Amino acid sequence: MDFSEVIGQKHIKSHLQTTIQNGRIPHAQLFVGPMGTGVLPMAIAYASEILCQHTEKGSPEEALCRKKLAQLAHPDLHFVFPINKNDKVKKHPVSALFMEDWRLFVNENPYGSLFSWLQSLGIENKQGTINVDEAADLLKNLSLKSYEGGYKVVIIWMADQMNTQCANKVLKLVEEPPEKTVLLLLTEQEEQLIGTIRSRCQTLHFPRLSESNVAAFLTVKQNIKPAIAQQIAHRSAGDYQRALQLIEQDGDVATFEKWFVTWVRTAFKAKGNKKAIHELLQWSEDLAGVGRETQKKFLNYCIEIFRQALLKNYKADSLLFFESIDGTFDISKFAPFVHQNNVFEITEALENASYHIERNGNAKLIFSDLSIQLTRLIHRKETA
Repeated sequence: MDFSEVIGQKHIKSHLQTTIQNGRIPHAQLFVGPMGTGVLPMAIAYASEILCQHTEKGSPEEALCRKKLAQLAHPDLHFVFPINKNDKVKKHPVSALFMEDWRLFVNENPYGSLFSWLQSLGIENKQGTINVDEAADLLKNLSLKSYEGGYKVVIIWMADQMNTQCANKVLKLVEEPPEKTVLLLLTEQEEQLIGTIRSRCQTLHFPRLSESNVAAFLTVKQNIKPAIAQQIAHRSAGDYQRALQLIEQDGDVATFEKWFVTWVRTAFKAKGNKKAIHELLQWSEDLAGVGRETQKKFLNYCIEIFRQALLKNYKADSLLFFESIDGTFDISKFAPFVHQNNVFEITEALENASYHIERNGNAKLIFSDLSIQLTRLIHRKETA
């Protein structure tokens, strides 16, 4: 993977290329941003430039170096990522034992999330962590000379998942790195890293991708029609992984719309109506019976519909893209009930539900609680 394969982020590419050209590569760098903005692809592209810089452009040596990096098999490129025990690895799990799975995952989904990675391993119901065994394994690898006599590059993906013992050992690497070693720590939650690591790293914050960049990439890589790609790019909010999820989700939109309409209409009736409350609880039980990934997709769909209703309420029609599948749901009639006095709490409730679903919470309780919250929030009056 090289810089040409990374979506957008031109200024970050330029900065990283300049560090190599000037021979001023910081030994510890922190890449911060949603994984859908290209944090991992950028780190791999940067590592490729560092590790192949000693070869002559266009030479067989460079071609071989690039090939090994494209396969994520270069001996001087090391990866650390969250893992847990599974059917193959039953004790002392470390990243080296999952490299075959990791290469496949990155090749298919370089913008993927932590959940999608754990799901690919079949351990999405477990917590992915980077433990002290990982740090010991990394220290052992870095104590050896580089295979090709140049730099060694370590990419720690989702570095915020390091436990305290591991983080303290990595801190020593950050403070006293082996010669010609570059540590790239990638995170979506900078504040979850210990402050001593953050303070010793050069930090790069990745902004959201532009709609034009996402749309262009969808058109070329996913063979999406330009008009549809533009719509998906708009809905993705600058996150390419989110755009891919929306493509998959579109096949479920009719079902999601039916669930949403039933849920909202029942919530409207539920105030002081015991029968409607029972219907909401039954709705929650039905939703609890579908797969967790479908539940998360539905919650994301709900967030989008509430946002679209808010835009309609405040007459921002140029930003609307919602169209009812069966024509029975009129967003213009729903919009007045979504406003500045409830939309933030509704969105927060939906996001919290998604968070707890991802962490294997009791789905029936989560959806029941969410439904009760909606009955209160949907009836709240808009302040003047």
